[in-house]
Amino acid sequence: MIITRSPLRISLGGGGTDLPSYYREHTGFVISAAIDKYVYITLHDTFAQEVIVKYSKMEVVASAEDVKHPIVREALKLVQVGTPHLEITSMADIPAGTGLGSSGSFTTALLKAFHALKKNLVQAAELAEQACHIGLEKLGEPIGKQDQYIAAYGGITCFKFMPDGQVEAWPLKISEETLFNLEDNLLLFFTGYSRSASKILKEQDDKSKQADKAMVENLHFVKELGKQSQMALESDDLNEFARLMDVHWQRKKERSKSMSNPDINTWYDYAMANGALGGKIIGAGGGGFLMFYANDKARLRHAMREKGLTEVRFRFDFEGTKILNQ
Repeated sequence: MIITRSPLRISLGGGGTDLPSYYREHTGFVISAAIDKYVYITLHDTFAQEVIVKYSKMEVVASAEDVKHPIVREALKLVQVGTPHLEITSMADIPAGTGLGSSGSFTTALLKAFHALKKNLVQAAELAEQACHIGLEKLGEPIGKQDQYIAAYGGITCFKFMPDGQVEAWPLKISEETLFNLEDNLLLFFTGYSRSASKILKEQDDKSKQADKAMVENLHFVKELGKQSQMALESDDLNEFARLMDVHWQRKKERSKSMSNPDINTWYDYAMANGALGGKIIGAGGGGFLMFYANDKARLRHAMREKGLTEVRFRFDFEGTKILNQ
């Protein structure tokens, strides 16, 4: 049995500038952090001549070409997995549609498993680019590259998305003390809303392609905030990082009416009045997880429990997509 896992992620700055419709014209920049919540893939030989795929549904088909799950089908083709004696199962610590990049993590874990089956050695950059190729080119999703890259690399990583499609990656130069304080003081709360990131990102993607002035200027501003967040984190100024998160969220809401809703706005304002120094919705928006930076964590936890929100505690992951069993 082959088992792989791929971390989910939180975005710390520059989110949205990793879409081709933006970076092909202007270059994107994102700081992303992998967390210890994972997507797992298991591969198992079967006796019968069939491909079994288990996710939220179950498929039993004669060959890879018959698989209905689009990512699984395209990954089987890309790695040229021809065996019809295969059972593929996926599991996740956090449900899909909650803003933590689960689709990118699923794709990198799946590709890693198929490469292990074929005895291929694949590096993080190649794994990430293959995952992007499936999502952006083969399936034509209006998504960015952040999720696939941070899932493959792990850590707290800066990514520069170049107009020619190349991606530069380097670890955030953060002190150990600041790293521990960041990990301790970032809190995640589930809003109870799941949503399709593609629907929200399509609006941004369309407007960027049309060179919509307001959208492009919004993304320019967010990219600059990302660079300021990098400076704040690398200079150990976590209060400034928190302030920038709040500025980012206020500007992010301007991108789409679907970005927030009255409940999210109420919870956000209540958090800011009860210990949070800054925060935002993680991912494309519209639901998923609210993330806050707080010096008074106990007060914030109590306030969010009062509002019925569930906290998910986490640590950072520095391993990226990896093989657990082969």
